[in-house]
Amino acid sequence: MSEWARGGDSAPLRKQPVQERSTRRVERILDTCAELVAEVGYDGLTTTVLARRAGVAIGSLYQFFPDKRAVVRALTQRFLDEFLLRLESGVDFGAFAHWWDAVDAVMDQYIEMHRTVPGFGVLHFGDVVDQNLLAPGADNDSVVAGKLAGLLASRFDLADDERLRLVIHVAVTASDSVLTLAFKRSPDGDPEVIAAAKDLVRGYLSGNLAGRPQAVG
Repeated sequence: MSEWARGGDSAPLRKQPVQERSTRRVERILDTCAELVAEVGYDGLTTTVLARRAGVAIGSLYQFFPDKRAVVRALTQRFLDEFLLRLESGVDFGAFAHWWDAVDAVMDQYIEMHRTVPGFGVLHFGDVVDQNLLAPGADNDSVVAGKLAGLLASRFDLADDERLRLVIHVAVTASDSVLTLAFKRSPDGDPEVIAAAKDLVRGYLSGNLAGRPQAVG
């Protein structure tokens, strides 16, 4: 379970599940939430329908989540966790001559989740609900960009500084907008628009971050 579920000031869970049975119940609620969001959208989601579909009492749902926003917030963090896990386990960063070429592979993982993970095509990383859903005081794109910047910096021995994070933030925001257009044009993503998104991001990154300083130490 993600850091959001483990607790902290910004955790969406009202109560942390301790027993395995409770953990499975929370995961079932999140799985069902993803299915319902894919079917009816965020606005059509209700805790009553969610509890009924998940096969749990409404009181049991409220034991862990104060409202539907908290459920969606936990689901969105799970999406981010899965996205990062896909990058860490499914992308061979050593196969790329330049680090900005690896961003194609990053985008491919995002596109694959859009196609195959229930609810992700609706929620993405939470903007449909709240621009600050992932972390109070930080917009969702900046949270994702920070995670990506850290990953790229570690894999390519780059200095993980404010400049890198800003440029990745711009790239994330731009690519998300263009890829949203791709999936509006086709359920699987319009190939021409996807290619345009990749060209746009690759050109921007290579033009702004070529010759990045290496990490010190």
